[in-house]
Amino acid sequence: MSAAHDARSVVLLGSTGSIGTQTLDVIARNPDRFTVVGLGAQGTRIAELARQAVQYQVSQVAIADTTQAAVLRSTLDEQGGTGIVVTAGPHAAAELAASGADIVLNAMNGSIGLEPTLAALRAGSKLALANKESLVAGAALVKDAVQYPGQIVPVDSEHSAMAQALRSGQSSEVRRLILTASGGPFRGRSRAELHQVTVAQALAHPTWTMGPVVTINSATLMNKALELIEAHVLFDVAPDDITVVVHPQSIVHSAVEFHDGSTIAQVSVPDMRLPIAYALGLPDRIADAISPYDWGQPKAWDFEPVDDEAFPALVMARQALNASPWHPAILNAANEVAVERFRAGVIGFLDITDTVAGVLERADDFLAHRGPVPTTIADIIAVEDWARQQAGEYSGGSSTITGFDSPPVAGRH
Repeated sequence: MSAAHDARSVVLLGSTGSIGTQTLDVIARNPDRFTVVGLGAQGTRIAELARQAVQYQVSQVAIADTTQAAVLRSTLDEQGGTGIVVTAGPHAAAELAASGADIVLNAMNGSIGLEPTLAALRAGSKLALANKESLVAGAALVKDAVQYPGQIVPVDSEHSAMAQALRSGQSSEVRRLILTASGGPFRGRSRAELHQVTVAQALAHPTWTMGPVVTINSATLMNKALELIEAHVLFDVAPDDITVVVHPQSIVHSAVEFHDGSTIAQVSVPDMRLPIAYALGLPDRIADAISPYDWGQPKAWDFEPVDDEAFPALVMARQALNASPWHPAILNAANEVAVERFRAGVIGFLDITDTVAGVLERADDFLAHRGPVPTTIADIIAVEDWARQQAGEYSGGSSTITGFDSPPVAGRH
């Protein structure tokens, strides 16, 4: 595949996942604008990774799983990719991210994505970010690594929508951010009606096709809690000035309310290729990234408040942000373990957020001898490990949130 001389070089981390494959689709349809120079992945889909590397003629592939390095090497050689460099190990993705590409798109899953995020920022690359943990767990480190305004461009659809709407005014003119949520499969149910929810029911999202962890996070609204934290970090807006609104049609992806009373919303059909294309193309838009919304058909859009009693994740997110820079990492790690325990049938659906609340209640004693902010990746790993251990042992049993349960503060109106 040939590319124009002024095409932007792209390193894509998490290339075999959903965001990664859609990113490659956007790039394939715009070969004069982008050229892929490196791919990174965990190493669980070697055949797909090798196919991608050969198709896009990359110079380097990085995988985390060292046991698959030889398999990847032989697979590349069989497909004609003998000149492609293979690196493997826990730091391989970060080394690739530090290579100086014009754009590093980080679509890795989990806290393993933080090190590559920091490496890309320190190398001066524009970071198209789809790795939640980088901002949820590592906000202090990420902020310290940013070298210029606009270096981080969000890829999540909600934060991309906010970024687009924010171009309509100055930051000093923003009253609040409006973060929309589909409501998941249990929208409208009371807490009492959620006691018997099954794993299969929690995995049946009405709008989006996502991985199992993200889908269950959507069912508990923990995904919105994490996105609230991300929005706070990305746009420097107080947690109390970020309002979450349930919008089941998933057409209005988020909005910004300005102090003159105007609200600017970003509207499009649900398709992740749009925020991906927006992040890659800035400051320009890529023509025909997706099909536009059909304004010729009569449709209704619904908006309703979140039921914080049934879905307390947003309450905890605001409290975690107000507690300390350490608490969001604890919230996220505890939730990861709770979701896995739910999927394994060890705990019930309501026990997911109960577990997170229980771990957060215990955090103050653990954090008593730590500094005001995390300063290294090792700091974050330590608190995450503690949170995961606590979540794995938590047996609350009451299905009621205690301790970490004061009501959220509404955004200004």
